[in-house]
Amino acid sequence: MNIEEQIDRQRVPQHVAIIMDGNGRWAMQRKHQRLFGHRSAITAVREAVEAAARLGVRFLTLYTFSTENWNRPKEEVEGLMELLVKAVHDETPTLMKNKVRLQAIGNMGRLPERSRKVLEGCVEQTAGNTGTTLVLALSYSSRWEIAEAVRQMVSEGVKAEDINEESLRRYLATRDYPDPDLLIRTGGELRVSNFLLWQMAYTEFYFTDLLWPDFRQEHFYEAVVDYQHRQRRYGKTEAQVEAEE
Repeated sequence: MNIEEQIDRQRVPQHVAIIMDGNGRWAMQRKHQRLFGHRSAITAVREAVEAAARLGVRFLTLYTFSTENWNRPKEEVEGLMELLVKAVHDETPTLMKNKVRLQAIGNMGRLPERSRKVLEGCVEQTAGNTGTTLVLALSYSSRWEIAEAVRQMVSEGVKAEDINEESLRRYLATRDYPDPDLLIRTGGELRVSNFLLWQMAYTEFYFTDLLWPDFRQEHFYEAVVDYQHRQRRYGKTEAQVEAEE
């Protein structure tokens, strides 16, 4: 039985988030510049999207570019923005084929105009697709998102007594998506790097030493199988959860 056949299709996570780490190290191991790793990572993105679509995962969120990444060397940032334009343009036919809808979260105003327009065009073109929703977290960080939510609440005059978890959630960039069931992080690091901090309160974490450019569909399936072996209790006892099943 191959790894995909081990998956219980009735218990597939509805939202998977991925921190795609290791592009630079992968390139340097091969005596190339960091951008070579970022270019090679496009194949891994395609593999993850197709795996999610095959399994019927409703939402796949990829940590594509953080607000902290703006602090990287200018040439790398410019190269990443050009790569974004090319990747979105080149992958749109594949998204359409797999009925994937593209969306984005983050501070889009910081993106170069060309990158933003190409992204907006793909979002519009795929808007009618009914399969997996692919969410690119671009110019995004969780602390920025929460600060923006609070700022907007204050600007709209939300009263202190009306602020609770649900009301704040309505102002988050992810308000239209369920919280992630599963987080996958490649590259061997054991942290969440300012990604979906509010949303991952009860997310299951899966860490792998695999560098992102080497990620393939079978690795996505391995993470899902591992997820399905866990019991999600949300504060309840094991006995309570078993009685509900």
